[in-house]
Order: sequence, then structure tokens, then C-alpha cells
Amino acid sequence: MENTHFELIIIGAGPGGYAAAFRATDLGKQVLLIDKFDALGGVCLNRGCIPSKALLHLAKVISEAKSVESLGVTFQPPKLDIDKIRTWKESVISQLNKGISQLAKARGVSRTTGTAKFLSENSITVENSTGNSTYSFDDCIIATGSKPAKIHTFPDDPRIISSTGALALKEIPKSLLVVGGGYIGLEMGSVYHAFGSKVTVVELMPSLLPDADADLVKPLQKKLT
Repeated sequence: MENTHFELIIIGAGPGGYAAAFRATDLGKQVLLIDKFDALGGVCLNRGCIPSKALLHLAKVISEAKSVESLGVTFQPPKLDIDKIRTWKESVISQLNKGISQLAKARGVSRTTGTAKFLSENSITVENSTGNSTYSFDDCIIATGSKPAKIHTFPDDPRIISSTGALALKEIPKSLLVVGGGYIGLEMGSVYHAFGSKVTVVELMPSLLPDADADLVKPLQKKLT
């Protein structure tokens, strides 16, 4: 990358970062997009929303097959090939990764991989396995996204996993405790329940999905129960 000055530098290539990069290049800006991972898409695409929705699709198929038993239609219990499911999930992510990369290339967005650190109000350094690179900029967008929260009072135990670990699908446990009744916890709980785990959800607030409309939460909680 010959150019070391950009009109706009964006740190984080998730839905906020790459969307901003695309819009800025459409408006004629010289843009550098930085992420610490080679694959674009951030947490949402690689370790969050997209893999969750892929697995929820399978959970829905299993749930719908079971729901018609009362109507007189019975299917054999599903047999899960975890390795095959994981491979399919990764293929969904990979296909979308390639699509975003192609859009970035077509728009002329410059990219680099590494961890960005500010040197001054108008310059940063990017650290990666090959060394450090320094860039200057007129404007900068910080779109570094989210990461799973840790409960520091919990012990360091391989049985305690984050949402990222849950999406890896290494095994289906007989029982699973989900700490947090937000949408991520409920998505993971629904997937693992459909795959055969006995799931318990604990939530600090009086109801599940505390930020959602109560009229929408009530039928969901009834269904989950």
C-alpha cells in the first residue's frame, strides 16, 4: 500500500465500518479500512448474527417437525452430524465474507489487517505479524464493535463459554445454563434446546428481553416455557 495518507480511516470492518467505507468511497473519499481479522464483516457476520441465524434455521425446522405430532404426523428423532452442521455454517459465513470483499474492491476501498493505535490526533499505527505501518488521516471513524462480556467471579473453566464459543458447536451438552435472557442468550438457548440440550436461562431483570416491548415478550416467553 503506497499511500500513507487517507481522507478517512475506519477502524473496524463490521456492519458499521464497512457500510461507512462504502458510503464514503461513493462520495469520492479516499478510504482505508482497518480490521484485526482478514475476513470483513466483524462480529455480526463472523461470530454473531449470521451464524446464529443459520443455526436458528435448523432449530426452526426441528421445532416445526415436532410441532405437528399433535396433528398426527410423527417424524423420527433427528440425527445431528455436528461436524457437517459446523461446515455448512462456516460456508454461509465464507460466502458473505467474499461478497463484502468484492464490494470493497469494486469501490476502491483500501484495506489493511492489524491492530490500530493512535499516535496523534491525525495519525495511527497498525501493528500486525509483519511489522508496523503508520498512516495519517483527515477524519477517522472508530467502529470496533462488541465482544462477549465476562463475569469475573466465574472460575476459569472449559465448561464456561461465551457466545463465540457456543457458535463453534464443538459438542452438544446434556444441560446448558444460559446467563442472560437477552436476544443472544435466547438464540443460543433455542439452538441448543432444539439440538437436544436441557436449557435453563437466568436473567437479572424481571422478564426476558428487558429492552423489548412486553406485549412481544409475553408470547415468546410462553413458547419458550
